[in-house]
Amino acid sequence: MRFTRSKALAVGAALALSLAACGDAGEDDAGEDVEVAENAAEDFEDGTRMKEIAESGKISVGVKFDQPGLGFKGATDDIPKGFDVEIAKILVADLGIDPNDPDIWVETISDNREPFLQEGRVDLVLASYSITEDRRKVVGQAGPYMVTGQQLLVPADSDIESIDDLKGKEVCSVTGSTSIDRINEQGAKGVGFDSYSECVQKVLDGTVEGMSTDGSILAGFAAQNEGQLKVVGEEFSEENIGVGYSQDSPEMCEWINETLTEAFEDGTWAEAFESTLGPSGVETPEPPTLDECV
Repeated sequence: MRFTRSKALAVGAALALSLAACGDAGEDDAGEDVEVAENAAEDFEDGTRMKEIAESGKISVGVKFDQPGLGFKGATDDIPKGFDVEIAKILVADLGIDPNDPDIWVETISDNREPFLQEGRVDLVLASYSITEDRRKVVGQAGPYMVTGQQLLVPADSDIESIDDLKGKEVCSVTGSTSIDRINEQGAKGVGFDSYSECVQKVLDGTVEGMSTDGSILAGFAAQNEGQLKVVGEEFSEENIGVGYSQDSPEMCEWINETLTEAFEDGTWAEAFESTLGPSGVETPEPPTLDECV
């Protein structure tokens, strides 16, 4: 088994605020030229999950299908697009598997990320998946490959300036996300829905006062609903976005971190960012520091 070399600086907190123009722009050709490793199975020790996957040529990866800029699959798309997806493609290709195979991608909402990993329905999860100690009690999480922070999405004509203006008011996010906890901690009333797109619609129709989750996610929806929605307020959390894997395969952590490190160093990570989130005008940040595998 190969080993990792952790490095890099933290991503600047300005990321979420700078993504207000983010949407599908720049994603059409993203990841098409990712290099697929040859004879990948030879790179891994016998008995490791990586070798099993590489030998079988089959992998399932859970990503979001409803988050512009991160993980989004339109009605005519063969595979999803976005930064999460591009990072997943780097990992898939390292196992010698073509990441442009539609059968790889499994829609994974916030509430089923842990169950999908525990049940073996997916091998990896890259679905705006914040690393937390509670989650690490039931699944493995490696990374992070992005750092962002929680903000607020409100109607464009709203006078709301921050989460402080919504104490006691209903603010939505998705069921099973850490965002609900953060909303409640700030004194608002967290309301969960099955998907981000459903939550966005509730903001648009006035059912709830606002929506809160990672600013990078909100920026994509603000761009998709230009003139109707806006992102407001300072970040009131720090979210380390990582890769989920099964605790039955702890050896995957070192492989994930090593592959991410290589992508940090050879520019592949930056290319993935620029092709998906870069069109918003945000400057490409430094890669984040990886957590050590334990």
